[in-house]
Amino acid sequence: MRIRASLAAAALSGAAAMTALAVPAAHAEGNPAAAKAEQFKSAHQAPSKQQSFAASPATGADGDIQVTKVTVNANKDVVVGLSPKSFNVYVTVTDPSGISQGQNDVDVALWHGTNMETGDVDGFLWNENGAESCDYWSASAATCKFTITAKPGELDGLWGSELNGRWNVAVRGSANDGDSYENDFYKNHWIKRASSFSGFNAGPEPVAKGGTITISGTLNRASWSYMKYYGYGSQPVQLQFKKAGTSTYSTVRTVTTSSSGYAKTTVTASADGTWRFHYAGNGNSSVADAYDYVDVR
Repeated sequence: MRIRASLAAAALSGAAAMTALAVPAAHAEGNPAAAKAEQFKSAHQAPSKQQSFAASPATGADGDIQVTKVTVNANKDVVVGLSPKSFNVYVTVTDPSGISQGQNDVDVALWHGTNMETGDVDGFLWNENGAESCDYWSASAATCKFTITAKPGELDGLWGSELNGRWNVAVRGSANDGDSYENDFYKNHWIKRASSFSGFNAGPEPVAKGGTITISGTLNRASWSYMKYYGYGSQPVQLQFKKAGTSTYSTVRTVTTSSSGYAKTTVTASADGTWRFHYAGNGNSSVADAYDYVDVR
């Protein structure tokens, strides 16, 4: 029997927080993301012997098959700059009858939008070739490895910067006895635009003890819409210091980047050590760090 959690009310309420641009984009003519979502769904049509439970819970209460674990990119954010980014996803499925071993009998995809059933999808990442490998480590369980590639600036990938942020993880699984698992909202994962510093410097170097050290640099963030890095303005950047011979950074102060991403501050030289600008990231941008060692004499 088929377990369908994709229309569960709780899942939909969480998905509603996605960008409002998802709905009009998904209905646009020739939308590659919606087309890939349809292809994904078609690859998992239930056999005629199966029943459909429109709002069954994702716990597997209506069948023996269960998805017990999904790990995306080792549970780290997927950070994408201006080049394609490949990452691994592992899916573990169990059923007393054993797990089917067809090409797409265990499958996973990441999608951006509000409702995959109705086609309100504006981003879709999937390896249509199926799992790279599956480890059938017992008579009733399997863990499958998938490699998915996010391609910035491409219509069938991360075509625009508005796709940064929270994505949904859709999972499918089939068992030898015909049980089938389907959940469009198994979990969330974050795909973020890469951030980095340019022109970072702490100086002069060397500097006399008691002198002034100036630390400056520009925080940049990748644009998937224009395939360039732009200065990232109005962001908090921590100035941190690690004294020579130690291993821990301490925060000296927080500065805010200008509209062009530039940040500058000064400190009094007291000891040899490494100065760092640390950007903690946010819901759509990655962490970034820049370092410079200063010799104090």
